[in-house]
Amino acid sequence: MVQKQVPISRVLQVQSVGFLVIIAFSWLNEFIDLRSLIFGNHPYISDFRESALEMLLVLTVWFLVVGATRRVIQRVHYLEGFPRVCAWCHHICFKSGWVRLEEFLKREFDTPTTHGICPSCAQKQKAAIKEARKTENDRCTQGAQSASGAATAQH
Repeated sequence: MVQKQVPISRVLQVQSVGFLVIIAFSWLNEFIDLRSLIFGNHPYISDFRESALEMLLVLTVWFLVVGATRRVIQRVHYLEGFPRVCAWCHHICFKSGWVRLEEFLKREFDTPTTHGICPSCAQKQKAAIKEARKTENDRCTQGAQSASGAATAQH
């Protein structure tokens, strides 16, 4: 299942609208005195400095949250951009399918590939070949000794 990515700007727009609604509600409260409308007519002296301070606090939180959200979403998009590679066969997930690395490079980057061997793998393979030859020589030597020992025992 492929999920559509939500652009960073859309997330930040929704977040910003939420903070603007909080600020608007704070100022609306100051102008129409929601407290007296909800709780009855109690003496209340309007203090715009209090609303301005509330607005500054909300703006500070808003900027902190927007910055943190931007960083988190950018990091998620960065990590989602990594190609997935099968741990067993090393195929790469590409456009809802799994393809060999060579095919991926050809399709995505129009890059032809060839095969070779890195120095580290070459050294390991040479050591493995040397060990296999030594084992084979030891087996042949033991087989020859066994055959000559059996021939000597028959005489």
